[in-house]
Amino acid sequence: MAKNKVAVVTSLMIFSLSSSLYLAIAARVVPLLENRQISTSESTGLFDTSNYGKFQLNNGLARTPQMGWNSWNFFACNIKETLIKETADALVSTGLAALGYKYVNIDDCWSAPLRNLQGRLVPDPKTFPSGIKALADYVHGKGLKLGIYSDAGTFTCQVRPGSLFHENDDANLFASWGVDYLKYDNCFNLGIKPEKRYPPMRDALNLTGRTIFYSLCEWGVDDPALWAGTVGNSWRTTEDIKDTWASMTTIADINDKWASYAGPGGWNDPDMLEVGNGGMTYHEYRSHFSIWALMKAPLLVGCDVRNMTAETKEILTNGEVIAVNQDPLGVQGRKVHVDGCREVWAGPLTGKRVVVALWNRCPEAVNITANWEFLELTPATTVSIRDLWKHENVSGNAATSFSAEVHSHDCKMYIFTPVASAHSSSQ
Repeated sequence: MAKNKVAVVTSLMIFSLSSSLYLAIAARVVPLLENRQISTSESTGLFDTSNYGKFQLNNGLARTPQMGWNSWNFFACNIKETLIKETADALVSTGLAALGYKYVNIDDCWSAPLRNLQGRLVPDPKTFPSGIKALADYVHGKGLKLGIYSDAGTFTCQVRPGSLFHENDDANLFASWGVDYLKYDNCFNLGIKPEKRYPPMRDALNLTGRTIFYSLCEWGVDDPALWAGTVGNSWRTTEDIKDTWASMTTIADINDKWASYAGPGGWNDPDMLEVGNGGMTYHEYRSHFSIWALMKAPLLVGCDVRNMTAETKEILTNGEVIAVNQDPLGVQGRKVHVDGCREVWAGPLTGKRVVVALWNRCPEAVNITANWEFLELTPATTVSIRDLWKHENVSGNAATSFSAEVHSHDCKMYIFTPVASAHSSSQ
């Protein structure tokens, strides 16, 4: 949740800091991830991962971007344990779980307004009467994983207790409940730099002995791509997404800036999916899902999966697009050419393939061309082309360039597989 969701509760912020405040533990430097399938030397452009992995957190998680569901975008504070259970059921029954949507993430408002007399977080007894442990057991029984929410501040964005200065107690509590994922927000942060506030929870989670995915929700305030690789498994690069075309496109552009920092173990996070929430058209949602998949963004569904339309389900269950997001090469695709409101986005995949998106940000249908030079393909290369939304092969020997007409605000998505010559960048 971003700053504009913070309740103005000045009285809650007036207190003196204890003399025992500790400094953030120095970030642990670990080796580059092993078994990388591309060179990280002096590469630039489409294959540039030169900034990735220099101090990468390596806890064995996030080898590909996380997939699942989060409660905030549709339900906000209107959550309860029955909703979480029904969502877990729906992820299984709709086939989403089988496609990789494994995390069932509870956002803000799950806890009581105050800690208990022992200083511990307490689930809201009205909405989560059975407690989080029982809920985690239920979700695990479905073959899924449970996520929880807290804040690297004194309060959450909805003014529930935050975890700042309570990191060890809260991490141990989450682990005892069987939590698998922590989204860690940035409200009521006392003006302390995020580089100081986020590492203590990393260390506390590691000390629990339980493997817990650590998702930093710092809103991109201090350019987390520059430092969060030592801290978390993903980091928000932007403020909260809204269910509008303007918000989605703006956020995509911001996230694109940090493409060279993403890779297995740590991902740029342009926020959750709005697909199915009603604020955009079918074509705009298809663009949203395509570009998020190409950018190797976390695919966290933000709609009510218990009541999806056929169009929403069609988008979210496109296995070929999901496979792009989950490709083990782990290179974030990026914007490679702009011609007014015509854009070409692309990224490398395993097997010397290239994913290509022709994105129309114009108010009318237009023709968009991807030239081989945009894709770092040699002029002699010919490719077979598969359309990931039509689920069909559209060319067996394309050369030099490829063009298609794209509906207003739509995005066509393809995989180019070289069938002759070689790619200009070694892998």
